[in-house]
Amino acid sequence: MWALTALLLLVPSSGQAATLEKPILSLHPPWTTIFKGERVTLRCDGYHPLLLELRPINTLWYLGHLLLPSHKKSIEVQTPGVYRCQTRGAPVSDPIHLSVSNDWLILQVPYAAVFEGEPLVMRCRGWYDKVVYKLHYYHDDQAVRYFHSSANYTVLQARASDSGRYQCSGTMRIPVESAPMFSTKVAVTVQELFQAPVLRVMGLEGTRGAAHGVVVLRCETSLHPQKRDTPLQFAFYKYSRAVRRFDWGAEYTVPEPELEELESYWCEAATATRSVRKRSPWLQLPGRGSALDLTSTTAPAPRAAALAPGNMPLSFRKPPVSRSVPSVTSVPNTTSVGLQFPAGGAPTAGPPACAPPMILEQSARALKPDVDLLLREMQLLKGLLSRVVLELKEPQALPELRETPETPTSHFAVSPGTPETTPVES
Repeated sequence: MWALTALLLLVPSSGQAATLEKPILSLHPPWTTIFKGERVTLRCDGYHPLLLELRPINTLWYLGHLLLPSHKKSIEVQTPGVYRCQTRGAPVSDPIHLSVSNDWLILQVPYAAVFEGEPLVMRCRGWYDKVVYKLHYYHDDQAVRYFHSSANYTVLQARASDSGRYQCSGTMRIPVESAPMFSTKVAVTVQELFQAPVLRVMGLEGTRGAAHGVVVLRCETSLHPQKRDTPLQFAFYKYSRAVRRFDWGAEYTVPEPELEELESYWCEAATATRSVRKRSPWLQLPGRGSALDLTSTTAPAPRAAALAPGNMPLSFRKPPVSRSVPSVTSVPNTTSVGLQFPAGGAPTAGPPACAPPMILEQSARALKPDVDLLLREMQLLKGLLSRVVLELKEPQALPELRETPETPTSHFAVSPGTPETTPVES
C-alpha cells in the first residue's frame, strides 16, 4: 500500500510539477564528509499542500534508488550515499552526496555549489575534533596555506581558477605528536555565476533608432539557473574610455557622429558589489555590404592590439596616406622580391610596404662610395701606425725606413693637438 502511494505521488497531478519548483535539500552541519559513527541532519524545504487525508504523506526521502520510510521534513542519517527528497506534486530535489571516513584526518568542503564571487570555506578536521598541528592546505598538489594549528582555509571571492582537487596534511598528538598525515583529496568546482557578455546591435533597418540616426547596443549575458535572481549592472566603453558607467540598464544608444566607429565599442557586466566582473569581446558587425557595415570598405583590416580585450584593435581609424612614397611605375611588371605580374597590368592594391625596399636599395647605392673610401683610409692608417710602432721598438729592424725620404700620409687631416711623427736619422 505504501509503495503504491509513493508511486502515485511521483506522478504530477493537475500540472503542478510543471509549475512547482524542486524542493531545496540542505545539510547540517554543511560538510559532505563525516567520521564514522557521526550523524548529520538533512532538511527538505519545498511545497507542502494541506491535504485532508487519514495518513498524509508530504515528503519522500531517497537513498540512491531506495525509498526511505521517513516522511518528515528533516531526518538524521549516518549512512554514506546519495540523498534526495521530494514534496507532493514537485520534482525531485538536487542530490547531496554524503561520505563517511575512518581516517585520522578528513578535509570537509561545502555540500552546496559555490559560485563565482562567493566565499569558499574548507576545514581540515582531526579524528573527533583532535587538534591538528603543522597544518598545510594543498590545491592541485601545490601548498597554498600553512597554519600552526587547526584553522579553516577561506577563499574570500572564489574564481573559476579555484576549482580543482584539495587536500590537507598535519600532525596530531595521540598521545605524542605523530608523523604527518594526509587527508583524501576532494574535488571542488566553482560554478560560473553568469556567462561572459556579448555586445549586439539591436536593429538598424526599419527601427526608430535608425530613422533618427542612432544605434542601440545591448550587452547580453545569462545567469546560472540557480542564480537567475542575481541583479547585474552594465557599463559601455569606446576603446578604453567609458561612455556609460555601471548602471542597471543593459542598453546604450550610440550618437550619430560615432556610427562609423561601432567596432570600437565593448561592454562589461558585473554584480552590484563588483565581486564578479566580465567583459565582452569587441562589437562584431556582419560582413561587408550589409546594412550594419557603416565603416569604409577601403580601410585596411585592423591589427590586433595587446591591451584590448579579446586581442581586438584599440583603433580602427584609417591610417594617414603618406605622400612621400616614390612611385613604383618604373618597374611595372616586377617587385623588389622578384614577383612577376601579367604584362600591361600593375600590381593590385596592396599594403604600402611594397615601396620601402626600393628606397633601401637607393640609399645603399648612394652610401657605397663613401664606405669604400672610408675602408681605404682605415687600411692606410693601420699600415702607418704599424710602421711607427716597429720603428720606436726596434730602430735597427727596419733600415729601409731610414732611407725613405718621405713617410706616406693619410688623407685624414691631423688635428692641431696631435704630435707629428718624424723619421729617425742615424
